Formats: sequence, C-alpha cells, structure tokens
Amino acid sequence: MNALDTVVTTPRLRLELIAPQEAAGMLQGRRRPSWHPDYPRKDDLDAVSMIASSGASPADLSWSPRHVVRAFDGLVVGSIGFFGPPSAAVDGVPEVEIGYGLVEDARGRGVATEAITGLLAHTDRLGVRVRASVAPDNTPSVRVLAKCGFTELRGSDEEGNLVMARPLLNLRSTPDPSR
Repeated sequence: MNALDTVVTTPRLRLELIAPQEAAGMLQGRRRPSWHPDYPRKDDLDAVSMIASSGASPADLSWSPRHVVRAFDGLVVGSIGFFGPPSAAVDGVPEVEIGYGLVEDARGRGVATEAITGLLAHTDRLGVRVRASVAPDNTPSVRVLAKCGFTELRGSDEEGNLVMARPLLNLRSTPDPSR
C-alpha cells in the first residue's frame, strides 16, 4: 500500500504526521508552545500511544495520527488519523478506520469536516475505503461524518458505537467504450 504524504494541507489546515519520538514525548507530558493549552486531550494521547509502541515501517506510520494545525497561526487544535494502515475488508477492498478530535475552542467551525475531507482526498486516490466509529449520542460527530459522505451504517461495535463507512469513490475507473 502506498504511503500518505507527511503533511496534508487544506485551505485552512495542515495535518502533520506525528513522529514516533514526538509521540513518546507527548506520552511523557512534553508540550510545545504551538499547542493549544487544552491539547493534547486524553483521546489524543490514546491515539499517539499506538505510534510510540508500533515499531511500524515508515509507509505504515504514514497512516498514523496527525496534528490538526490551523494554517493562519500554526496552533495545534486536535488530532486526526487512522488506526494503522489499510487492510482488506470482507469484500477485498482496502479499508482503514479514521479517528479525530478537537479541543473545545476549535469545534463548530468546520475544522473536523475540513480535516477529514483533506485526508479522504488521499484515501480516494489510493483506492482505500474509510470507516469511523462514533458514540450514538455524539450528534456533532455524526453530522460531520454525514457531511463527509459516511452514508453506510454498519451497525454497532462491541462498545455500542455506531460504525459508519464512506463508500469508495471510483476515481481510477475509465469509461467503458462499449457503452
């Protein structure tokens, strides 16, 4: 599977891959001046703990958590990323699970939608389908996923979260000349 870019940019954001050394520092409580005072949240630390302990290849690490950085001031306001590299789903299509979260001050401004859309542009190009798990009472996150095209409801996981998937866009197909 191809690697994702180290930095994914959108009109208002930079999604910067968190390196293993930085993940280890975050878990030890090290902070950077460019981080929002409420970052990292517990969920961010849970996400980076996968990096620090993975020992994965550089290509696989490209599917790891990233900082969500506001482009206009460089402030880190959350994290987004995948729970590891894609693997084949039951139907043989490569699939990956996405997770994301923002500090309270960054919510309600389209940041999560823009960050997810930025990563989806890359997964679409690589032919990777994306799914997400979300608590059923997390209405804002359910709305974000719906806006981003997560229209397939797969039921719930063992923790009671809704499992939503975004149908894979067929960007690599060419028109059938016989039609």
